[in-house]
Amino acid sequence: MGLLDLTTRELLQRFGSTDPTPGGGSAAALAGALAAALGAMVCAMPKTRSGAPAERERLDRALARAQAAGARLQALVDEDSAAFDAVMAAFRLPKATDDEKAARKRAIAAANQRATEVPLRTAESCLEVLEVAAEAAAHGNLNATSDARTSAAAALAGLIGALENVRINVRPDDPASALLLERAEELLREGRAKAVAAGVPL
Repeated sequence: MGLLDLTTRELLQRFGSTDPTPGGGSAAALAGALAAALGAMVCAMPKTRSGAPAERERLDRALARAQAAGARLQALVDEDSAAFDAVMAAFRLPKATDDEKAARKRAIAAANQRATEVPLRTAESCLEVLEVAAEAAAHGNLNATSDARTSAAAALAGLIGALENVRINVRPDDPASALLLERAEELLREGRAKAVAAGVPL
């Protein structure tokens, strides 16, 4: 059973437990998935801001993006927990001999790489949801403006949370660490700009 198969109350209890997973990475993906659902709702409303056909076309394209990003983020809720579980499993590997130490080191590096890559994908998907939210706020039903802005706020929270997990899992000895951190900063800048475009006060 996946995390999203639990009731809302059960899921919140899992997040509130002292177990290491689900943690911040899964919470970030969940925030993004909720944001995508809200953005999709606004885009799917029959009434647009002005009623212009071009506006309907923009919202239809944004709706498809919201649905695709939402599906990815839902999957990432469980994927992030699995990635962190793999990190913990790697650290528990035996290290009595040189061969075991070498195998453990390789396993830790591989697990850390995955634990960095998964939240990076979460952040990228949250950025796409922010782009949808900006479209929804600009062209969607005026009465749903608060929903579009709530979508943007939740997506930004998911993006920021995901990037925190990227930063904490980047290994200093990884040759790609500088590029990963640079990409994280780029996503943060873009995410904040999209949130402002959607009308979220920062």
